Amino acid sequence: MEKRFVGKVAFVTGATTGIGQATAVRLASEGALVGVNQRPSDDPTETLHRIKDAGGEGFPVVADVRDPEQVVAMVREVARRGGRLDYVVSNAGINPMMKWDETSVDDFNALTETNFRGTWLVVTEGAKQMIKEGHGGAICCTSSLSAYVGSPTQVAYCGTKAGVSMLAKALGAVLGEHGIRVNAVEPGCIDTPMSAYLMQDPPALKYYEERIALHRVGKPEEMASIIAFLLSDDASYLTCATVLADAGFIVNAEL
Repeated sequence: MEKRFVGKVAFVTGATTGIGQATAVRLASEGALVGVNQRPSDDPTETLHRIKDAGGEGFPVVADVRDPEQVVAMVREVARRGGRLDYVVSNAGINPMMKWDETSVDDFNALTETNFRGTWLVVTEGAKQMIKEGHGGAICCTSSLSAYVGSPTQVAYCGTKAGVSMLAKALGAVLGEHGIRVNAVEPGCIDTPMSAYLMQDPPALKYYEERIALHRVGKPEEMASIIAFLLSDDASYLTCATVLADAGFIVNAEL
């Protein structure tokens, strides 16, 4: 495998499972030193073991992305440990299934504070560190197909992800002068713990697979490959972009 990130430093939020874990492993396998973000209640052991098995280096950084002080401390710790900061992957998110008329204010706040506010805190603090260092960098946010497609049990979630996609575009527009690129990936149906409810429901899974052009759900590693591309110099002229990685679900569903 080509090592595009040798000598570079990154951190990935929500890196203990799913897409975040796969991304941390991918970046480390290509040479980056990776800060593996975890909430205080999470265990980074599996991710760190996978990084080591892939021949990479990583270290845990504890932070709740909803807490501004913890996010600042995380960014500083990554820069201190690595001597610099080159890449930020804002991936942490939650997706509780609930109908719009059963969503309480507390439920709504939990979604927006983690998915949208958390992304804002992570990418802006990361950008400030990159600007301070003066060597540019790249940021990738994990959004979702749900930024485009509504769901009766994900109304508030859809709103937060639409916000994440727009945030990546708008922030990229103002950070370009500092040599910092900002993009977002919008995964479709991916086999992660967050989508366990779907994987365990054969009729619902069949419904999605029939409408996905490739007729299968995606793997976290496939999203990690896209994120790695967006961060790499291979995407050096790509910023303010959102990459819809739904394997043709939207197009096929409309035919």
